[in-house]
Amino acid sequence: MADWDYLVLFALSFIFIAIGFTTRFKNESSYLVAERKTGFFALTATLVMTEFNTATLLSFASLGYLSGLWGLVMPFIFLIGLVFYALTVAKKWKLFNGLSVAVFFSTRYGNDLGRLVSFVLLISMSGFSATYVKSLVILFNPLFPFMSEWQLSGVLVCLILSITLRGGLIAIIYTDIISFVLTLIFFPIMLFTVWKSNSVSLHDITLISIINDGSKIISPYFVTSLIVLTMFTYIIAPWYGQKIFSAKSEKVAYLSVFTAAIVIFCLYGLVILPASLLHLNGIQLSNSEQALPYILHQMMPIGLRGLGYGILFAASATTLTGVWNAMAAMCVSDFFGNKITENRNRTWIITLGFAFTSYLLSNIFVDKIFSKLILANIPIAALSFSLLAGFYWEKASHLGAYCSIIVGFAWGVGSYIWWGDAGEYTWYWAMGGIPFTFLAGILGSLYFPRSDAAALIKI
Repeated sequence: MADWDYLVLFALSFIFIAIGFTTRFKNESSYLVAERKTGFFALTATLVMTEFNTATLLSFASLGYLSGLWGLVMPFIFLIGLVFYALTVAKKWKLFNGLSVAVFFSTRYGNDLGRLVSFVLLISMSGFSATYVKSLVILFNPLFPFMSEWQLSGVLVCLILSITLRGGLIAIIYTDIISFVLTLIFFPIMLFTVWKSNSVSLHDITLISIINDGSKIISPYFVTSLIVLTMFTYIIAPWYGQKIFSAKSEKVAYLSVFTAAIVIFCLYGLVILPASLLHLNGIQLSNSEQALPYILHQMMPIGLRGLGYGILFAASATTLTGVWNAMAAMCVSDFFGNKITENRNRTWIITLGFAFTSYLLSNIFVDKIFSKLILANIPIAALSFSLLAGFYWEKASHLGAYCSIIVGFAWGVGSYIWWGDAGEYTWYWAMGGIPFTFLAGILGSLYFPRSDAAALIKI
């Protein structure tokens, strides 16, 4: 990159870090749920940027590069998944208005189940955050080739921590608003730039050829299974729940999620389409995950490269800090008696601990980003019955919830062990695991009904 690109990148990064340093939270409520005053635009922006992270961006661009225009089916995963979220749980979560999503399970089914859910979600989110750190390293490696992965990831994690430690969720939302506006400007420009360099006539490409060529790389069964899994995992996603708790009303929560679904769908399309054009033009890459870095590094004009890297840094930074924020909220709510304090040290120490864990896991365990992202969803999908039944079915019981979680987790892990990535285990996991998770929960609740002591939440 040219000197101007580094200047733009460092200037934008400095702005985001300055926001983090100048935004101070008053107490843990401010740090964890932004005082529950977030409006429609701010909530939409932070929801979009929570989803729009380099791990998924690199993965989707990679699939677009490998499969061509067929890769454009991938954004439907988030469109359908988030619309389902809006219709089923957006208002419910805001009406519950807890400190973390795990508190719901404690209140609805008992403290033992709530703590189990917290433990399960913390493990999953540790996996997610590790993939986010790894994706940032892959993205920034071409810019800093003299640094090892351990060194680069360490610097990135420290920079990201500087955005959140002093301001908490309020600083995250402020950063998301700026990066959201810049994202809406930058990615259409990126598509236009790649489109101008395209040498292949798209008129010669038929729908049949797109399907025949692309479906060999991205199976329709794979896409369908990911749609189902996204529907039944995102409803429990703590990083979304944390943002919904910050909304100022149920209407804001519902409309923001619905709007974010549409915006995310369009933005991922603006990333996949340029990557698919690389494929069509015969550009050879040693690693498909380098498709997006190639576009930024080799095809974008001077200045815009630095802007693109700055936006992607901010997007992943706020996704990571959102996950760490949700993890800290679960620790406070389920392991510290759900008591808000004026003391800042506790949340700082918890957040630092999770950041260090993400750093270690990213360097030790993460190799293929997308496969690890999917794998980390197995425990979350196992909670789908207990969440939806807790909101909508009065007879859902404590033991019924346990039955569903055990069956869901065992089915997901068993599918991965038996079929694996090469055998497209997600199809068997989604199409068998989700129905059997609900069946186990229903039968368990009927055979082991809830006691009178189990207070039903009227939501």
